[in-house]
Order: sequence, then C-alpha cells, then structure tokens
Amino acid sequence: MKSLKKGVIEIFTAGCPICNPVVDMVRIIAQDEFEIVEYNLIQLFANKDCLERVEKYGVKRLPSIALNGKLLSCCGYTDITKETLMNGGIG
Repeated sequence: MKSLKKGVIEIFTAGCPICNPVVDMVRIIAQDEFEIVEYNLIQLFANKDCLERVEKYGVKRLPSIALNGKLLSCCGYTDITKETLMNGGIG
C-alpha cells in the first residue's frame, strides 16, 4: 500500500557547490514523505513554468525552498537597493 505524500517541496538552485548540499539535505530530511521538484535556474532559464514560480514566490537568492506553494521564511529576502548597499557600508 502506497503512502500519501505530505506535500510538494520545490527547490530553486544554480546547480553549484553551495546549492547541492542543501538539495541533498532536503532530500535526506524529507525522505519519501514529499514530492520534490528541483529547478536548476542555470539549466532551466528559459522554462516559463520555472520563471513564473520564481516570480510568484519572490525568489531572490539561491538556494531557496518552497513548501506547498509558500517560500520558507529561511529563504526570505531583502532586495538589493542603493539604501541596503549603503547601510552595508558600500558608498
């Protein structure tokens, strides 16, 4: 008897050495309880569905993770603006 999945995890990556360990960790923690969809933005840059999801969730950094249609708070973002750059000591 096949168990039901708890939801969908969407992982947005660049397929790089910084993103890959996060993808591996999510897969280990989620085990078989979730459907996992990985969007490698470098490979799928022309994929309309991928780009729509990036915009919908407000992905501003990689890796980012959405669970059941909502970007996790740990993946939140602050836009890079002139003000944030200056507050960070640039300019």
